Amino acid sequence: MVKIQNKKKLIGNARSPLDKKARELALNALEAALEAADPRAIIKSKVQLKGNMLQMGEQTFNLGDLNIYVVGGGKASGAMAEALEEVLGDRITNGTVNILHGTSHQFKTQRIRLHEAGHPVPDEAGVEGTLRILDLADRADEKDLLICLISGGGSSLMPSPRGDVTLPDKKRITEALLRSGATINEFNTVRKHISDFKGGWLAKRAYPATVISLLLSDVVGDPLDVIASGPTVPDTTTFRDAIWVLKKYELWAQAPESVRKTLLDGERGILAETPKADDAAFKRVHNIVVGNVRSAGLAALNRLRNNGLHTLFLTASMEGEARHIGAMFASITQEIGASGNPISKPAGIVIGGETTVTVTGKGKGGRNQEIALGAALKIVGLDGAVVASINTDGLDGPTHAAGALADGKTVLRARELNLNAENFLMNNDSYSFFSKLGDLIFTGPTGTNVNDISVIVVI
Repeated sequence: MVKIQNKKKLIGNARSPLDKKARELALNALEAALEAADPRAIIKSKVQLKGNMLQMGEQTFNLGDLNIYVVGGGKASGAMAEALEEVLGDRITNGTVNILHGTSHQFKTQRIRLHEAGHPVPDEAGVEGTLRILDLADRADEKDLLICLISGGGSSLMPSPRGDVTLPDKKRITEALLRSGATINEFNTVRKHISDFKGGWLAKRAYPATVISLLLSDVVGDPLDVIASGPTVPDTTTFRDAIWVLKKYELWAQAPESVRKTLLDGERGILAETPKADDAAFKRVHNIVVGNVRSAGLAALNRLRNNGLHTLFLTASMEGEARHIGAMFASITQEIGASGNPISKPAGIVIGGETTVTVTGKGKGGRNQEIALGAALKIVGLDGAVVASINTDGLDGPTHAAGALADGKTVLRARELNLNAENFLMNNDSYSFFSKLGDLIFTGPTGTNVNDISVIVVI
C-alpha cells in the first residue's frame, strides 16, 4: 500500500495545533486517494475468470481455446499486468508491456514481459518495446483475444514515429509541448498524428482479433481517444487539428522539418488519416475505463467525512494554469473561514483533474507544487487551513516529489529564512521553495496514475 513517506515530518512542520490537525487530515485523505487508485486492486475487482468465462467490467467473453495476448504501456501498466496474470495465469499466451525505467523490480510476471522505457520524453527502448507490441497484435487472428493495459504515461512509453519523423525529432517536439502550457488533449492530438501506433492504429493492426482495452484514466473527463493517445480508440482529431495546436503555441516554425512534413502530407491526403469511428476494426474493440480520478477523489472525500469534516467534492475536471488554480483554492479557503460557504468548518474539499504550467522561469517544480505555492501566497496568517496537492503517480513534473503542502504559516516561515515566495513562483521554482521548508510530499513512484488530487482542509 502506497504511503506518504515523510508524513510525520510534514505534520511536525506545523506551527500551531490547528495547523497540525489540518495537515494530518489532508495527508490522510491523499493516502486514501492513492489506495483507491491502486491498479492491482482495481484489476482484481474488474476482471473475473470462472471456467472459460471471462468477466471484464460488464463485458463477458467465452475464452474457449483462443490465444490471449497481453500488451500495453503506462505508469500503472506494470501493476496492471501483475494483477491480470494472477487472474489469468497460463491462459495468457504471450505479452509485452512498456513500463517506466527502473520499476520492473516492483512487479512479478512470468507470461507478460515488462519492458522498461522512457518518460516523459520517449526513447529507443520505448520504440523497441512498441515494435514487440505491434508484432503481437499482428499475430492475433479473429479467434484470438488481445488485452491492452493502458494507463497514463502510455503516450511517451509507447512511441512509434510515423513516416519521416525520427525519434530525436519526436523528442524535440515532445519537450517543446511540455514547456508550452498545452493541455493533454492538445498534446496528444499532435502525438497521434506523428505515430503509427496511437490514435487507433493499434486496433487497426490487431484486426480482426477481439481487442479489450482496460483503461486507467489520467485525463480529465475520461475521453477515450486521449488516454495514452487512444491506441485502440477511434480518433476524433485530424492532421489539421495537430497543425493548429503547434501554431497556437507558436511551435510550428521551430518544429522539426520531418514533423511539419508529416502533418502537411496528412492534411493534403498524402498520408492516411488516423482511423475513425466507421472503421470496421472498432466493431471488435471494447474499451473499458476501470479507474479514474473521480473514484480516487471520492475515497479521499470519504476519509475526510469519516474524520468528522463537512465535505464537498468540488470537481473531477480541474484544469487551468496551476498558479491560478492555487489562488482560487486560497479564495475558497478564505471564504469558508469568513462565511461558511460553500461549506462550514470543519471543512474538507477534494478536487481532481490536471492543471498546466507555462514555463517562463528557470527553476524546478511541478504543477502540484505550483498549485500549493500559488495558494500559500493568498492564505498568509490563517490558522488551521491547508492546501495540499499531489500527482497520483508520485512524480510531479520533472521532480521526485509527488507534490507539496501549504498552510497559513508557509509564507511566514519562508520570510524567516529570507525566502521571497513571489520570486520563487515567478521563476517556476516551487520545488526549491518547498524543499527549503521541508513541505514537499514524497510517495515515491506509486505504480498508478489517475491525474492529480488536491485537498483543502479548514478547521
